[in-house]
Amino acid sequence: MTPSDNDRGDTVLAASQPRPELVVRTRSGPDGAAVCVLAGDLDVETLAPAAETLADLVAQRPRVLVLDLRGVGFCDSSGLNVLLRTRLGAERAGLELRLAAVPATVMRVLDLTGARTVFAIHDTVDAALAG
Repeated sequence: MTPSDNDRGDTVLAASQPRPELVVRTRSGPDGAAVCVLAGDLDVETLAPAAETLADLVAQRPRVLVLDLRGVGFCDSSGLNVLLRTRLGAERAGLELRLAAVPATVMRVLDLTGARTVFAIHDTVDAALAG
């Protein structure tokens, strides 16, 4: 919040804009695959539903797990941590994790941290499902 002055000279705190929530949807893909669609900001304030859903999906052991990130507008280090934890969980469970439609903002985080090299990244969900 930012302070501002009103007519009486008092300092008033301006309300901050509400942050967009993270929407998490899942669907079944062909041949036992699972697709998880994330839309919104993937950060410390919004990531709990994604973390829980991704852990549940890994526990179900689909043939392949595709994360559709096209709707993610922002990803901070905690969001990256969820992606990395999901990758490790998938590896331990013997399933493939593929990222699809990764926006430039998320790709930048992956590039800056070197994490891009540990993910299979595809331009589209269809390409990720095809492998």
